[in-house]
Amino acid sequence: MILAIDSGNTFVKIGVYQKNDRLAFFQTTYEELPQTLNLISENFKIENIVTSVVGHLDLTLFKSFFTSVDIVSINHQVKFPFLNLYETPQTLGIDRMVLSAGAVFNYPQQNRLVIDMGSCITYDFINEKDEYLGGAISPGVDMRYATLHEKTAKLPALLPESNSAIIGQNTNQAIHSGVMNGILFEIKGFVNHFLKGNDNFIIILTGGSAIFFAKPLKSLIFAEPNFLLNSLVQLFIYQKNND
Repeated sequence: MILAIDSGNTFVKIGVYQKNDRLAFFQTTYEELPQTLNLISENFKIENIVTSVVGHLDLTLFKSFFTSVDIVSINHQVKFPFLNLYETPQTLGIDRMVLSAGAVFNYPQQNRLVIDMGSCITYDFINEKDEYLGGAISPGVDMRYATLHEKTAKLPALLPESNSAIIGQNTNQAIHSGVMNGILFEIKGFVNHFLKGNDNFIIILTGGSAIFFAKPLKSLIFAEPNFLLNSLVQLFIYQKNND
């Protein structure tokens, strides 16, 4: 079995896979990660661990629960199923590359736009010839709320809200509208740009904040909150098959 790990700034998402089939999913804090790993070790026979970001993770912790596993950290040196035409390929984030690989695996011979809504919002375009052309990076939901509070004298600290009115009738509503509707309009703008002149198109929405935007964008996109975990496993299997 394969253990796939997506380590964010706040939470760790973990998937247990038998080949490409996900058997279990866990979301935990870093403080509670040992208890979660203990639970997994008691219920699943893990043979491989795959991750793409290790900055927040102490991999020795995993060794204490899974003593005979092979831990694979995806990096720029591994084989990817697309031609990377980014001008500075070594600066392209590994998570963005993994998500792009997942788009190629799951939607062959299509133009793909992957929108990942994490700490930042990233847009990545891979054409139907499996060429990665680039994309965009903008501040994520939490970052926008935090910046409005931290960089001003009086604006309050708020948490995201769905279905924000366009016209805010008080300060809180105005902040919610500016952040949430601003992001919604941003996404629609990018989508409309890529749709022009590109047939055979798929748009994939993923990441922790995707839940706020999946419904209003449902006519435009395919939403998969844990697309990164699935893509990690698919890329791991692809590496094994191409060694």
